[in-house]
Amino acid sequence: MRIRAERDDLADVFSRAARAVGPRAALPILQGVLCEVTGKTLRVTGTDLEITVRTMTEVEVLEEGSVVIPAKLADGAISKMPQGAVTLGSGDGEVEILGAGPAFKFRELPVDEYPQLGDPDFSEAVNLDGDLLAASVAQVSTAASGDSARPILTGILVEATETGTRLVATDSYRLAVRDLPGVSPASTALIPARGLRELSKTVGSAKVKMALGTREAAFGSERGTLSLRLIEGTFPNYQQLLPESYPNRVIVHKSALLEALSRAALVAEDHIPVRLKLMEGGVEMTVTRQDVGGEAEHLPGEFSGEDEEILIAFNPRYLADGVSAIEDDRIEIQVIDGLKPSVIRGVDAKDFLYLLMPVRI
Repeated sequence: MRIRAERDDLADVFSRAARAVGPRAALPILQGVLCEVTGKTLRVTGTDLEITVRTMTEVEVLEEGSVVIPAKLADGAISKMPQGAVTLGSGDGEVEILGAGPAFKFRELPVDEYPQLGDPDFSEAVNLDGDLLAASVAQVSTAASGDSARPILTGILVEATETGTRLVATDSYRLAVRDLPGVSPASTALIPARGLRELSKTVGSAKVKMALGTREAAFGSERGTLSLRLIEGTFPNYQQLLPESYPNRVIVHKSALLEALSRAALVAEDHIPVRLKLMEGGVEMTVTRQDVGGEAEHLPGEFSGEDEEILIAFNPRYLADGVSAIEDDRIEIQVIDGLKPSVIRGVDAKDFLYLLMPVRI
């Protein structure tokens, strides 16, 4: 196999495919990316058997063939080449990468040991706005758990609604729900959040097609495909966590709330809650740490509700995560009482909801 292409084109496909190559691969061969050259196309595939990225680009083909190249070495070598044409070739058990001066030689990995990966089936795919999908994944993945001992909570539920597609994630302390208008998928899938976060960095584009199968979810664009192995199990019944109404609410500016939380973080730690007193005129925010001291400030806002005031406390990092994810200048905090989950959402951006469990005080 031997090809020639512009450095930036090669660097793009190798860097995207290499994102699927984990640092602790189950098999040595999975430390490499598979390069296949046919016609005028170089196709590069990376996988850890849970995440698979296939990318391609047009190149000058000097010799067709296939080779498996160490992913991180190839990615690093190509990206550090001078601007201009780069030649990539293999022979006698070695891979050679040549630029305008520099030359790298790496041992190639055995092609016959690379897993046989079938192409994803997009026959029943739905077409989505790729930028909106990537932004929505970023919003809801905030609430996904990172605890591998609870695999179901590390996923994002993708399901159909009457008006389009819904993404849901929870770590049992918070819940994020995002509705995307448009077409609905034919089935429901629980997709690893870790893999979905790679969407924008691998095959993200203005238009993306999504296919949900029984074992994997696949996303495709003109940049390539991303395949993710589904998580087996039943996602929690999140609907029962959403009350029909909230008797108390306050509206504050997003930037002011985030700035106040950043100041509170100087005193608070994850186990030190921030207290919010919702009342006429806005919110009184306080945080106290016995060995350090405390911080208090008033946030102007619009309060309405059945009670004259409500005192509720939250984990400050979880609260900041949810507020940051909202795409609106004004934030509405909806509260039943100091012990029940509260909903945080944008005043005008109703398609995203962040539910947060309070901390008992």
